[in-house]
Amino acid sequence: MSKLKNGMNANGLIQKYNQPGPRYTSYPPVPFWKIAHWEASDWIETIRKGQQLPEGKAISIYVHLPYCESLCTFCGCHKYITTNHSVEHAYIDTVLKEWEFIASHLAENTTIAEIHLGGGTPTFFAPKELKRLIDGLTSHFSVSPDAEMGFEAHPNSTSTDHLEVLHQSGFRRVSFGIQDYDPQVQQAIHRIQSHEQVSKCHYEAKQLGYTSISHDLVFGLPKQTVQGFEKTVRQTIEFKPDRLSLYSYAHVPWVKGTGQRGYDENDLPTPEEKRALYELAKALFLEAGYLEIAMDHFALPEDELAKAYSSETLHRNFMGYTTNNTKVLIGLGMSAISDSWFGYAQNEKDLKSYQKRIEETNHAWEKGHSLSTQDLETRKHINQLMCQFETEIAPDSCMEFEEIADQLIPLIDDGLVEISGRKISVTKKGKPFVRNVCMAFDPYLKTPISKPTFSMTI
Repeated sequence: MSKLKNGMNANGLIQKYNQPGPRYTSYPPVPFWKIAHWEASDWIETIRKGQQLPEGKAISIYVHLPYCESLCTFCGCHKYITTNHSVEHAYIDTVLKEWEFIASHLAENTTIAEIHLGGGTPTFFAPKELKRLIDGLTSHFSVSPDAEMGFEAHPNSTSTDHLEVLHQSGFRRVSFGIQDYDPQVQQAIHRIQSHEQVSKCHYEAKQLGYTSISHDLVFGLPKQTVQGFEKTVRQTIEFKPDRLSLYSYAHVPWVKGTGQRGYDENDLPTPEEKRALYELAKALFLEAGYLEIAMDHFALPEDELAKAYSSETLHRNFMGYTTNNTKVLIGLGMSAISDSWFGYAQNEKDLKSYQKRIEETNHAWEKGHSLSTQDLETRKHINQLMCQFETEIAPDSCMEFEEIADQLIPLIDDGLVEISGRKISVTKKGKPFVRNVCMAFDPYLKTPISKPTFSMTI
C-alpha cells in the first residue's frame, strides 16, 4: 500500500476525507442558491450584463432532451421514460418557442460558440427532429467558425442517420455512454449494450469525420470488480477514442428516488475499492498515451481538451470541462440551467410543468441565484482549482486567506496541498481530493444542512 509523507496510506486518506461534498460544476452549488431573493426580471438583466463582458457576445447553448426508452438505474439526470416517440415533435416545438423568447433578449451581434445536446437520450429523437432543432437554434445568430458542437449518444439508439445529420449540421464531437461492458454490471444498472454496437457507432462516427469522439465510463457502479473493470478499460483503449471520461458514480437515492434503488447497497464497491477502480483505469490510460485532464478526464495529446489544459485555458461549467471560456450559457429544455456569469436560472424539472410554463409565459425558470461579489471571487478560485489544481489569492481579495489556510492544515499535513506565499496548489497525491480542497474555500458549507444533499467526495 502506498504511503504518504506522514505515513498514512491511501486507504487511510480515503476513510479520512470521503465525506459528502459538492461536485462544483457551478458555484455556489444549487442547494445554496438564494432563491427567495431572485426574480426572473433580475435574471434577464444579468444576461445583458454578462453580454457586456469582452467575451459575452459569444454564447454557449445547452439543450436538455429528457426522453429515454428505459431507465438506467445509475442515472442521476432529469429524464422521462417512454417508448412513445410521438412526443418528440411537441417537445422540440416547446424548446424552440423558449429559444425565441430568450433570443429576443440577446444582443444583435451575438454569436453561437458552442452547442451541446444532453439528456436523457438525445438520440431518442429522430434525426429529422434534431435537424429541426439545430436549424431553429442557428436561425437567429451566426455560428462561430470554430464553434464546438457535441452531443451525448446512447449506442443502442444511435443510427447512421443520427451521425450523418448531426455531422452535416456542424457537429464534430460525440460522447458515447459506455459505463461498463461487464454483463453483471450492465444487468444491475439496466444498461444492456454490446461491444459490437459500440464498435459500429464509434467507427461510423470516425469515418464520417467526427474529430473528437469520447467514451464515458463510470466507476463505483454496483457489481463492479477490478477484474471486470480492467477488461472494460482495455476494450475501451482498443478504440483509441480522442477523449475519455471516467466519472465517479454519485449514489444519491434520496434525490433521485427509486431509480437508484434498483440494487442492494451491498452491491456497491467500498470507497477503497471504488478508488482502486479509478487508479487502475488511470494507470492503463496513461500507459496508452492519454494525458490526465483535471478531474475525471483524459485526452490524447493532440485533442483540443488536452491543449486547453496545457495552456491553462480549460474552463468548467454546467456542461463539464470545455475549451470554450464563454461567459453566457443558455440552458433550454426541462431542468436546464443557464449561467449569465452574474447569475443562474434553472427551468422547471417536471416535464409537464416545463411545457405548460413555456406555453403560458415563454419561459420556465423555476428558481435562480444572483452572484454576490464574494460568490464571484470564490467561483474564480474554485474553477482554477478544478481546472488547474492551483490558485493564488491576491492581498486585496475579499477571501479570508488565513481562514482558508487554517482549514487546509490537515490536507497540508497529509501531503495533499502545498502553500507558497498566497498560492495554494494541489499536489499529485492530492488530486483525488480536489473537491475537499475546494470545500475549504466555500463559506456556504458553514450553514448546517439537515438532510442528505451531496454525493461522497471520493
